[in-house]
Amino acid sequence: MTERVRVAVLGAGGRMGATVCRAVEEAPDLELVARLGQDDDVAALAGRADVAVDFTVPSVTEANVHALLDAGVHAVVGTTGWDADALERVADHAARVEGLGVLVAPNFALSAVLAMELAARAARWFESVEVVELHHPDKVDAPSGTAVATARHIAAARREAGLGPAPDATQTQLDGARGAVVDGVHVHAVRLRGLVAHEEILLGNPGEQLTIRTDSFDRVSFMPGVLLAVRNVARRPGLTVGLEHLLDLA
Repeated sequence: MTERVRVAVLGAGGRMGATVCRAVEEAPDLELVARLGQDDDVAALAGRADVAVDFTVPSVTEANVHALLDAGVHAVVGTTGWDADALERVADHAARVEGLGVLVAPNFALSAVLAMELAARAARWFESVEVVELHHPDKVDAPSGTAVATARHIAAARREAGLGPAPDATQTQLDGARGAVVDGVHVHAVRLRGLVAHEEILLGNPGEQLTIRTDSFDRVSFMPGVLLAVRNVARRPGLTVGLEHLLDLA
């Protein structure tokens, strides 16, 4: 019998953390060995856990990852709010620790990952594109990490195709009326009770529109992606950003 992967969950008291704990407990090839809260010592996982899943808050997640690398533990991170400098620091640290992997994903829902991938592939063929993300009002960041990642992937695809800015004749506006601008792509955030996690990518040409939408109605929708990352992060030393790298999307 293959030895089970020992998993710790950081932020286990939160909604996502609790859902991850249940998913790990129900997986026959995984073993939940620790549930950590905000004040628990991450360094204590050394020798106890093979992989740690971080669903905490943006203010502590980078420090958690550095502590996990120092403890010899692979990291799977679903906490959003990362910027390029923080990712670079983690990449540098991971490169100095032989054999350890860190996977940071803005979204673990397979539908969301596929929507981002399709949007990036489609963006080069459309004159206009905007992103709308819709979440519950308890979410602490806006726009969502998923929407920011989507916009950046779209912008990269448009640059590669030689496209300029999307047309927009707006001359006057109320603050925020056109949303945030991420690498030239407008991103709009909705916060509404009853929602969980939803995203629409709107792409337009004269006479046509393509709408790509992903909806997560329950946090269990993220669990197949989380478990996929837990099972594969050890095979990817260094930093990996995005669950799409674990999917056969070629």
